[in-house]
Amino acid sequence: MWQGIHGHDVVVERFRHSLASGRLAASYLFLGPPGVGKRTFAVKLAQALLCPRDQAGQLQPCGECESCQLVSAGNHPDLDVVGLPAGKRWLPVELFLGDRDHRNQVGLCHNVSLRPQMGRRRVAIIDDADHLTVESSNCLLKTLEEPPPGAVMILIGTSRGRQLPTILSRTQTVRFSALSPDTVRQLLIEQQIATDPAQAEQLARVCDGSLSKAAELIDPELWDMQRSLLPQLTPARFDSVRLASELTAFVNQAGKEADARRGRIRLTIQMVANHFRHLLRASCSSQSADLPELHELQPQGAAAQDLALAVLDRSLEAEVQLDRNANQATLIECWLDDLASIFAQHAYPAAHI
Repeated sequence: MWQGIHGHDVVVERFRHSLASGRLAASYLFLGPPGVGKRTFAVKLAQALLCPRDQAGQLQPCGECESCQLVSAGNHPDLDVVGLPAGKRWLPVELFLGDRDHRNQVGLCHNVSLRPQMGRRRVAIIDDADHLTVESSNCLLKTLEEPPPGAVMILIGTSRGRQLPTILSRTQTVRFSALSPDTVRQLLIEQQIATDPAQAEQLARVCDGSLSKAAELIDPELWDMQRSLLPQLTPARFDSVRLASELTAFVNQAGKEADARRGRIRLTIQMVANHFRHLLRASCSSQSADLPELHELQPQGAAAQDLALAVLDRSLEAEVQLDRNANQATLIECWLDDLASIFAQHAYPAAHI
């Protein structure tokens, strides 16, 4: 465990090797599931790179010098951190170039071009890189192509598919893995997210190695939705109209805040995707004999795999549409209608049901 951060020691060694060989890149793209510590890692890496006492390049910030304390306080003059503003769906141009009255006089691109005030480097961290637009990413191109001496840029996203080609071609990708169930369980208890070890165990099993997702899954209404939804995910039992009504009611219970409603839709889509991802893996292994849901009213063998892949593809597409701010009611209806068509294509003949 590096600097209190669990699960990413391999990434630490990669950066240590780069520093030792004098090959620290100017631009990195951190990719991995949400809630695994990418942003925390980026800030701690910045603290190590800016710490004047870490001369050996071991990425061990002292935590005591003025530089380290300023990073911890969030106001180091050589560190800029930007992310998605509250209520926004995209990273605005103003974060990088300033508003129209101060264009190129303030903002991340302007700041990173300045000489360091306290040391040899400047570090810029761009969280939520999944939400860069073509316009906002274009603001970064010159800085990424011709970085100032000593500058290090770190962009943070979830997957390559959500990044613009112009960003991918100008950054070195660093992959972060999901946290292990044991690590998630430990963190849930340490951070008092789970109320007891039993709840931590349950959440660690279903959160896909994401601490933030585990926190979202604490919602008891979500578990009620899961218990209602999952048994209906078979060709013989799937009713898109009824499910659309249930899901709409579930989303409405989140209140009027768009982000909260969007979060419930996302969790439901992920719930369905995870269910079929589990069935797909099981159908390809000896576990399938122990899973009655693969045999009761479900296709088997290659047909089960085709069904699971089709549902996964459509669910991933629905999640992308949600990120693009599609109308929520329309998205729910279209997604479930398409799943109904997929189930119809893979249903058993009536004599087999």
